[in-house]
Amino acid sequence: MESNRKSPYYPDIPLFLVLIPFISAFNYYLTYANVKFDWWFAFTYTLDTLIGYAAWLAVRRIILWLDKKIVYTQFAKRVTLQFLLTTFAGLFIISFLTELSSLIVKGKWAHSSFYNYDLFIIAIWFFFINAIYVMIHYYYQWQGTAQQVLLEKQKLQTGFLVREGKNENRIPFENITGFSVESEYVVLYTMDGKQYFLDTPLEKIASELPSNLFFRLNRQFIAHRDQIMGFIKLENGKISVSLVEESALPSEIPVSRTKAPAFKRWFRTSD
Repeated sequence: MESNRKSPYYPDIPLFLVLIPFISAFNYYLTYANVKFDWWFAFTYTLDTLIGYAAWLAVRRIILWLDKKIVYTQFAKRVTLQFLLTTFAGLFIISFLTELSSLIVKGKWAHSSFYNYDLFIIAIWFFFINAIYVMIHYYYQWQGTAQQVLLEKQKLQTGFLVREGKNENRIPFENITGFSVESEYVVLYTMDGKQYFLDTPLEKIASELPSNLFFRLNRQFIAHRDQIMGFIKLENGKISVSLVEESALPSEIPVSRTKAPAFKRWFRTSD
């Protein structure tokens, strides 16, 4: 999800650098009936904003840590744990720094209303902050899916680029029977019996092919859907894929136990 972004949740940093002061100001609006805009207000507002930044940075660090532990596919577990951990950590930091600053500045503990009223409002803001991070995650997930669909469409409209001497030609995908690894090269086979020797790894070639037309059967072979007749089951979950007799590829190609389920789904899916 990184690509050219500065962080996996970009633009969260510039967003919250602006949003935290606004949250702090809104909390003042909800908490105090009469606010005097004097030096004391400027001091306390700045201090509360800095405390807010500290709590948000802790929240962000927890979210990035959770990204390595629990994926969003476990949505209920991930979101519940994220909300509880970030809220607890954020409220703890705000409470600790508020008490510390009160002792330093006033020489006494924070007023009891801070715990009776202020912390409740702040806890609601942590729900809002978490919601922003969840939405950013799913936005980039949707964006990645949309880009993948567009890429697949672009692939279908073109073909595979090969070199013939000094020329570069694009072979339509429907004219390609498959690819095989031969010694140091990968060989591209066409319907009309031509062969092209490529110095591109088979793995990279597979990533450049439309996934609905081609399947990488194993480390040596990629086959076009039209060349595949069916498959038979072997022991230990393996399968053997049968190709048409006139194919340049072998008539039977083994597929491993780990790749067999993906092939079955692909084969049973129509174009």
